Amino acid sequence: LVPPLRTWAFAVSVVPEGAEDETELPVLQKSEKSGAISKISRELKEIVFVIQSQSNSFHSKRAEDLKRDILKQAADLGKELPTVLLTHQMDGHKGAWTILPLMRHFSVTYGRNSSWIFFCEEDTRIQVVKLLETLGRFDASKEWFLGKALYDEESTIIHHYAFAENPTVFKFPDFAAGWALSIPLVNNRWLQPNCGRQLGMNSAVLCWIALYIWQKGEGPHLTPVPEFCTDDVNSDKVDHCATTFSSFLPLCGEPVKKEDVFVAVKTCQKFHADRIPVVKQTWEKEAALFEYYSDYADTAIPTIDLGIPNTDRGHCGKTFAILERFLNHSSPRTPWLVIVDDDTLISIFRLRKLLSCYDPNEPVFLGERYGYGLGTGGYSYITGGGGMVFSRTAVQKLLASKCRCYSMDAPDDMVLGMCFSGLGIPITHSPLFHQARPMDYPKGYLSHQIPVSFHKHWNIDPVKVYFTWLAPNAEESVGGKKVGYNREDL
Repeated sequence: LVPPLRTWAFAVSVVPEGAEDETELPVLQKSEKSGAISKISRELKEIVFVIQSQSNSFHSKRAEDLKRDILKQAADLGKELPTVLLTHQMDGHKGAWTILPLMRHFSVTYGRNSSWIFFCEEDTRIQVVKLLETLGRFDASKEWFLGKALYDEESTIIHHYAFAENPTVFKFPDFAAGWALSIPLVNNRWLQPNCGRQLGMNSAVLCWIALYIWQKGEGPHLTPVPEFCTDDVNSDKVDHCATTFSSFLPLCGEPVKKEDVFVAVKTCQKFHADRIPVVKQTWEKEAALFEYYSDYADTAIPTIDLGIPNTDRGHCGKTFAILERFLNHSSPRTPWLVIVDDDTLISIFRLRKLLSCYDPNEPVFLGERYGYGLGTGGYSYITGGGGMVFSRTAVQKLLASKCRCYSMDAPDDMVLGMCFSGLGIPITHSPLFHQARPMDYPKGYLSHQIPVSFHKHWNIDPVKVYFTWLAPNAEESVGGKKVGYNREDL
């Protein structure tokens, strides 16, 4: 089961040795204690907590639980309560998950009476007193950008090859640890107008927020804060931490049954010889309901020809044909559909655990979230390479809408994003799905994850990557031999 939020207890003042009851304290010490509580309470009110939340019932509940925990800690400290916001409840802010479109709102609403905007994820755990102590080390009248620092060890396409000559010099925040902006920085005019447009169709928001704030050297770099941590909340290493992180694979009951997940692999004849054997050698055996869809029917695999020619660009026609087939030809009792590319590496074993937290009666469209044109009326979508997961309810609503491809070679994932956006069905993001290879992400980012998928076979041994990162057991049999791999080697 999902672990409950940890409740923290704090001592605001120290009782002198030998004093057994507060009534024995001198009047002056009582006054000092009252003043300390009042100061903490006042400082706490000057922080605006922003939880990056989602409207899906599982995620919204987790965000509400965190909000209650923050407010309970605050109430234990005094009467002045901070503002706690959930991004999915902020109406009128398309693409609020990218944060930058919210900056003008933060400035207008909180720019005069607050000192800090503190951002966190639904699984971030916060020790409020230590957070206050940590922020108190920084002069809130100046521009500060604080967080746990991540960096690329080599330039990657997911960050548009930023700082290609030496990517290690540019630091960006790990959202899981929490990060903070001082109000003078939020109030800076360049941070506000049309800022969502800058994100384009990039999913690596944590990096691009840092790039946008940096403003080619005119704004501040990220200042690393050691008290912002992603160690597990129950670790013995977190005594100094103001934040921790629940690093686990969500499990909300029994994993869904193998027979409740239908897996569709998109392929084509030119990749039958090199990509399909990798799937068969790694994760195919984890699935009970499984079909390959190609432009050529190969009985040796076997593949199914949907009558859709292969294209060199997008595969919208093929994907919608798969959706139609799932709805009309699979068992109506199969609640989940997974569509992956033939070079996607995925753990169906872990996916079944993750899906235990989602209600298939809701229209769920799950995977790694990207955004397109979010500052100008755009939409969010699930990247196809990391895997797209649909509840049957979502497929039914989509196909009933008549929303279809504008061309057969249109990008399927983006068209699906447009369709679901038009239906008012939000996509559901999970950071456990990955559009790229493990080495394309900072090690610190992956260190607190139990990943579900990676994508691409380029310049890697995909079998080795699977058994290192995704296999149900860290040691698996490959060709009859027991092998074990170290993630640090990849």
